[in-house]
Amino acid sequence: MDQQQRKILVTSALPYANGSIHVGHMVEHIQSDIWIRALRLRGHECHFVCADDAHGTPIMVNARKRGITPEQLITESRAEHEADLDDFGVHYDFYHTTHSPENQELVEDIFAGMQQRGLVEVREIEQYYDEEAGMFLPDRFIKGQCPRCKTPDQYGDACENCMATYSPTDLIEPYSTVSGSKPVLRTSDHYFVKLSARQEFLEEWVARGHLQDEVVNKLNEWFEGGLQDWDISRDSPYFGFNIPGEENKFFYVWVDAPIGYMASFRCLCREKGIDFDQFWRPGNDTELYHFIGKDIVYFHTLFWPTMLEAAGYRLPTSVFVHGFLTVDGKKMSKSRGTFIMARTYLDHLAPDYLRYYFASKLGSGLSDIDLNLEDFVARVNSDLVGKVVNIASRCAGFIKKHFDGRLAPTLPADDPLTAEFAGAADSIAQQLEAREYNRAVRQIMALADQANRYIDEHKPWQMIKQPELRDQVHQVCSLGINLFRCLMVYLKPIIPFTAARAEEFLNAGELRWSDVQAPLLDHAINPYQPLMVRIDDKQVSAIIEASRDTLAEAGGEADSQADAVAANPIADEITIDDFARVDLRVGRIIEADFVEGADKLLRLRVDIGIDQRQVFAGIKAAYDPSTLINRKVVLVANLAPRKMRFGESQGMVLAAGPGGKDIFLLDLDDGAEPGMRVT
Repeated sequence: MDQQQRKILVTSALPYANGSIHVGHMVEHIQSDIWIRALRLRGHECHFVCADDAHGTPIMVNARKRGITPEQLITESRAEHEADLDDFGVHYDFYHTTHSPENQELVEDIFAGMQQRGLVEVREIEQYYDEEAGMFLPDRFIKGQCPRCKTPDQYGDACENCMATYSPTDLIEPYSTVSGSKPVLRTSDHYFVKLSARQEFLEEWVARGHLQDEVVNKLNEWFEGGLQDWDISRDSPYFGFNIPGEENKFFYVWVDAPIGYMASFRCLCREKGIDFDQFWRPGNDTELYHFIGKDIVYFHTLFWPTMLEAAGYRLPTSVFVHGFLTVDGKKMSKSRGTFIMARTYLDHLAPDYLRYYFASKLGSGLSDIDLNLEDFVARVNSDLVGKVVNIASRCAGFIKKHFDGRLAPTLPADDPLTAEFAGAADSIAQQLEAREYNRAVRQIMALADQANRYIDEHKPWQMIKQPELRDQVHQVCSLGINLFRCLMVYLKPIIPFTAARAEEFLNAGELRWSDVQAPLLDHAINPYQPLMVRIDDKQVSAIIEASRDTLAEAGGEADSQADAVAANPIADEITIDDFARVDLRVGRIIEADFVEGADKLLRLRVDIGIDQRQVFAGIKAAYDPSTLINRKVVLVANLAPRKMRFGESQGMVLAAGPGGKDIFLLDLDDGAEPGMRVT
């Protein structure tokens, strides 16, 4: 135990109640869970809370679509989320929902505090209205081109590409994700928090070292541009808390979402007799940490401190920001089977495997991490099974068979490793607390390598054949068991399920951080049972198949997109949001040639006004290339380029028909000019 016990409150960003948790979400929950387990293992008082983010238009729309109430939807979601997290070993002390009386009380308290400080004012604004859906559109229900970097299909409040923030009215070519229609502007009275008036306070707070350098750099960019005031209200219909005194105005979901941390902790305080104010009022020696993804930095480092300070609450000790997850180097994809839900993973593999792999990749910065599935299998099998668990399985058999399951009363006189393993405790503890999990894992595995080399060098399987070396075998294998015990102490925050099985095997109670300083001697261990088994490639394949949304990406295995469509005549259902992302443009074919070695493809060069694209189209059986010159076609302009053995295809020409000779390019009016958008 450290000399001075610390009092720490930790939160993770709230999962949204409108969908299931996937492995990308689990990066954060596992990261925060490892951190708090490590601190608890060293004797600190730690509290760990989270909740479902249960408000907003998406909840309302989805509930309406399913024919249930929003309350029913968020109740189902909360139960599912809690089960997934718990089965991954992420055990929150209290898991709440933002749709709660505790949260509403705190929201109104903080809102009143901001009003009393003169930070809230009502303004008439123009905002987008969807005439087809009959509703004002929240920022996240409007998409268009980013006004700064011109990236298409960005939300109405922030760009995921360049991280710019803006008003929905700044979007280029906006459209509603509810109906797909072009929204119109209407006026409405809205409540604003004067964030611009608190810029100096925020700059001072940011400069005090509470945040990672990358976050500070991004915030300084926003400060240089001047902070924009924050619209905290939304118009009816909306699922959320009414603004006091208003019937048809609601608090924006990002007002009550972070306050949900406080509400969840308040419930824990009532249940456990903890002093709420000690953790949430200034002047106390407690610590408050938030784990979040880099996509919600703006809310947690600008809006959140503003709300807390205005209402007389303490500010976070730090906000820990992490990057995103890719799978096999790419964004998660349903068609590739790499958009993996937490429950799908758990149906096939043990949670400790993924917990360990994430830990081996996670550092303290904002860099994205990649779940490389081939590396995942190799690393888990090599490190956990081949190195760590292997030590226990190699030594336990000798202890049971030859020494009645009891460790030796002494370790080898020339023992070179016990002191080194114990001496690593401070370094590993520091790395875990600094969230440099990858460095901690490397150090732990280096120790495991030393333990295995020691056993290999002494060869107890040969020594036991010589009666005069019996006592030496007992000591060598007892040392091996104690080195394994040290490794499991260090890995306990990372692989808690395996650690629990190791505790049963070692028969000495729960592993504590201080255990590395005191070896088990003359101690009875339990018969060894396999603590972990190797991952089979078939298990990973089963996860991929269970996660796959379609049989193949369009054109993925076929010579043309037409072949893929013929193989899958009825595609999976998509939403208007999915369809609206497809950028259809008029193109004019300026070159058309046969492709040597291809049975079905023609190589086309298509002018779409802004540039020219090379496209491979599976229409060879239906069209003579010479007849296609100057023909106008419809091109999917924002399809990701696809590398083929003949070259790169930079789009898709639309055609209809069953295939072969019966493929028909779409005919366009004479007025259609290259580059025009097709709607």
